[in-house]
Amino acid sequence: MSHLLEVQNLSVSFAGKEVVHGISFTIAAGEKLAMVGESGSGKTISALSLLRLVADAKISGQALFDGRDLLSLPERDVRAIRGQDIAMIFQEPMTALNPLMSVGEQIAEVITLKMGLARVQSAQAAIELLAETGIPEAHRRYHAYPHQLSGGQRQRAMIAMALACQPQLLLADEPTTALDVSLRGQILDLLDRLQQQRGMAVLMITHDLNLVRRFASRVIVMEQGHIVEQGATQALLAQPQHPYTRRLIDSRPERDPLSLAAGSADAPAVMVARGLQVTYPVPLPGFRGWFRRGKFVAVQGADFTLPAGLTLGVMGESGSGKSTLALAVLGLLPFVGELHLSGSNWGKDAARNKALRRDVQVVFQDPFSSLSPRMTVEEIVGEGLGVHEPALSLRERCQRVTLALKDVGLADDSAELSGLLGRYPHEFSGGQRQRLAIARALIIQPRILVLDEPTSALDVTVQKQVLQLLQGLQRQRGLSYLLISHDVEVIRAMAHEVMVMKEGVVVELGPVRKVLTCPSHSYTQVLVSSAG
Repeated sequence: MSHLLEVQNLSVSFAGKEVVHGISFTIAAGEKLAMVGESGSGKTISALSLLRLVADAKISGQALFDGRDLLSLPERDVRAIRGQDIAMIFQEPMTALNPLMSVGEQIAEVITLKMGLARVQSAQAAIELLAETGIPEAHRRYHAYPHQLSGGQRQRAMIAMALACQPQLLLADEPTTALDVSLRGQILDLLDRLQQQRGMAVLMITHDLNLVRRFASRVIVMEQGHIVEQGATQALLAQPQHPYTRRLIDSRPERDPLSLAAGSADAPAVMVARGLQVTYPVPLPGFRGWFRRGKFVAVQGADFTLPAGLTLGVMGESGSGKSTLALAVLGLLPFVGELHLSGSNWGKDAARNKALRRDVQVVFQDPFSSLSPRMTVEEIVGEGLGVHEPALSLRERCQRVTLALKDVGLADDSAELSGLLGRYPHEFSGGQRQRLAIARALIIQPRILVLDEPTSALDVTVQKQVLQLLQGLQRQRGLSYLLISHDVEVIRAMAHEVMVMKEGVVVELGPVRKVLTCPSHSYTQVLVSSAG
C-alpha cells in the first residue's frame, strides 16, 4: 500500500518552547488512522501544522504529500491544497461555520473557489452534498443558518463542506465530541460510508477509545508531544505496550464496589417529584402571536424519588429536558406539580428558599466558565460561607476553605494548601478546576448535589479521578446526587437508579443494572447500543 502522506521528524514550537517533539508517521491511500491522546498531547497541533494553520509557530521536519513537502511549499501552493486535496473537519461546528451565511452558501463558496464552477452549479452541488450527508430537506436546509440547525446537522454540514472538492485526505479533529451518544454513532457511520465510497484516507483525532476501536484500522498514541506507541488498532488495544496507553485504556469509568453499599433504597427520600412540569412561552404563528403566546412543555409530568445517600442518574440526548429538570430542582425555573426537597419546597419566602439552597448545591459541566476569573480560590470556595454562615471570622473561613480543598484532594500539605488560596482559576488544569467547583458546593455541607455533566469537559483519565472522588465523598458524607449525563458509562459507574428522558417525557425509570442491561424502551435501547 503506497504512502499518501509521510511525516518525518515533525517538530512544533512556540516562542522557543517545543510542544511537538520530532514525530514521524505515515498514512496510506484509503487508510483510516486514529491519533489518540489527552488535551495537551499535541495531536491537534500536529494535524493543523500539516496545513500550516498554526499561528506564530515554528515548524520543522518534512510532511511529504504526493511527493511534495507541505512544510516547505510556498504559501500559495499550500492554499491550493487546503480544502481541495486535504480537507479538515473541526471539533466545534458552531464556531467553525460563519453565522452570517447560510450553510449552503458556505459550501457553495468552497466549490466555486476551488472547482471554478458557476454559482448555480455550485449551489446544486452543495444541495447534493447536504443530501448525501443525510440532512433531510436539503433544498430547504441550504438556506438555513448554522444556529437554525441541530448539533448533528451542523456537523453533517461541516462534513459536506470538507468533502466538497473530493479530497484525498480528510483530517477529522474530534468530530463527534460535542454530540450526543446516538448522534456520535450516526456521524461515525456516515464518515465510514463516505470514506469507503470515495476511497479517501482519514486521520481521526480523538481521545475516545470506543470511537477508535469502531472506526480506525491503525492508531497512534501521543503523550506530551511524543508518539509513544502506534500499530494496528485491535492488537494495540488488546496488548498495549506503553504505560500511558494502558492508563488510557484503564480510564473507563468504574463503579466503586463500596458505593453499591452506600445508602439504601429504603432510606428516607430527600427529593420527591410528582407531576413535575416545566413550560416555556413561545410565539404563535401569524397574527395570533400579536395577542397571546403559546407554550412549549420542556418537562412533562415527571415522577421520581431520590433516597438519602444514593444517586439518581438522568439520561437522554440534548433537548430531552435533563438540564431543564435540573434547573427546576435548583429553584431556578418556575414549575407546576410537586417537588419536595429535604421536607421543604421552593416558594416565595426568601428566608425559606435561602435555607433550602444550602441543602441543594450544583456542580456545572464546564468548570472554567462556572468559576469567576476575577476571584481567588479562597474567595470562590468560601463564597457560600459568606451567605450562609456570615458570623464566621476571616480566620475560621480560611480554615474551612483549606479543609474543603483538602477534602477534594487538591493538596495534602498545609503549606501547599495555603499556597493555593491566592491563585486564580486559569492557573489550574481542567480536573483541578472541577475539584474547586466541588469544594465550593460542599463547603456549606449540603445534602443534595445536582451534577450537570460534571465530567464531560474532562479527559478520560481525569474523568475517572473526579468520578472516584465523587463516589468517595458520597460514602463519607451520605450525599445524594442527581446526576445529569448523556454518557452511559458514567451513569453505569455512578448511579443506583436511572431515569431516561426523551423530549421532556420520562420513558423509563428503574435500577441502573436492570435499565442498562435489559432496557425495555426502544429509545433506551438505542442509547445503550450507541455507547457500546
